[in-house]
Amino acid sequence: MRREIGTIICTGKSPCASEFEFVVTDTSSPIPVRKGQFVEVRSEEGIIIAQVTEVIKTNRYFMHADAVREFERGGFSISSIFPVDRWEYIIGRANTLAVLTKNGIERVTYPPSPGERVLLADEEVLPEFLGFDMSNGIEIGKLMYHDVPVKLDLTRLFQKHLAILSISGGGKSYTASVIIEELLDKADGLAPAVIVIDPHGEYVGFGEDENYASKTRVFDTNSIKIGASSLTPSQILEFLPQMTQVQRRDLEKLISDLRQERVEYGMDDIIQAVENSRIDERTKRAMIRWLDDLKRTGLIGNVDSPSLNELVRLGELSIIDLSQIIDLRKKQIIVAHLARKLFESRRLGKIPPFVLIVEEAHQFAPEGVERGKAISKNIIETIAREGRKFNASLVLISQRPIK
Repeated sequence: MRREIGTIICTGKSPCASEFEFVVTDTSSPIPVRKGQFVEVRSEEGIIIAQVTEVIKTNRYFMHADAVREFERGGFSISSIFPVDRWEYIIGRANTLAVLTKNGIERVTYPPSPGERVLLADEEVLPEFLGFDMSNGIEIGKLMYHDVPVKLDLTRLFQKHLAILSISGGGKSYTASVIIEELLDKADGLAPAVIVIDPHGEYVGFGEDENYASKTRVFDTNSIKIGASSLTPSQILEFLPQMTQVQRRDLEKLISDLRQERVEYGMDDIIQAVENSRIDERTKRAMIRWLDDLKRTGLIGNVDSPSLNELVRLGELSIIDLSQIIDLRKKQIIVAHLARKLFESRRLGKIPPFVLIVEEAHQFAPEGVERGKAISKNIIETIAREGRKFNASLVLISQRPIK
């Protein structure tokens, strides 16, 4: 039997269709109601589900500040003279969320009556009301103040995109890890491939966990390379936003010529092509400086590593461990390249559905920063806009959502 916790009362603005207040009558617990709990109450429409938004303690003996002050200044304690404990009571304030009718869940359009009993919400009804998938959902924890497992519908969760936001130490990475565990535990072929951009090495433990090691691959900076010959001229230029339009035009033509001559080439070959060109000497020197700067990152090789086949496998996890990299630009280049390769390949149907999890997302898609100063921002925005259509899901994690 569900616990009765109070009775609806009349105040200046409630009960109404959007909110009501109730006096707590339950004495079975020292804390009978909490902010955030779900409650239910009957109305002419059906059973209203509401959430407690505030809990207020009041006592008529302490309502008049001047009287309390005078008693205390006189050396008397009000509680020693009057039965104050008998007049302390608790008021709960709740916002209505929906009404359960014979036709299903509907919007509340009619208020409950004063004097109606307020009960804790039925824990068998809450999962359906909140849209949990109790049979096949991924479980991320328990509903606060209720003995109800939170099982999120896999399809609904990743049909759109997802953000995990909290202050530092608030459990963002833990929540993401629980979601990853649940995805890896799926044995019915429903789980997508999972790729994690891990700036601080927080997820590499999956590769050492006996339960998940066989489904996990960790790629550190030594195993990450961007194949120059696999990049289009525009993609290489994306890594060199400082170049002028003249330099970009000349370099694009040189790379296009190089792609026609060779199947495979590296940064040295591109620099050599610039050296041998008839480009204006001043322009040539500037281009070589930019290209040499890109070469010194150590990221550009002849072929891509890891390959798409290594990176994207249904029901398995790939971790891009960037914890050894300090330079933000270098991190952004890696993220930009991998994200673009994943999205383009998924758009063409070359790889299965995937979930791309980006930790410290404010580093890779910062608000209010020119795209040239955040190399990875453009492709992350593209996936956010268009990825859903191709089952390419994006999970952004940040303690600085304003950024």
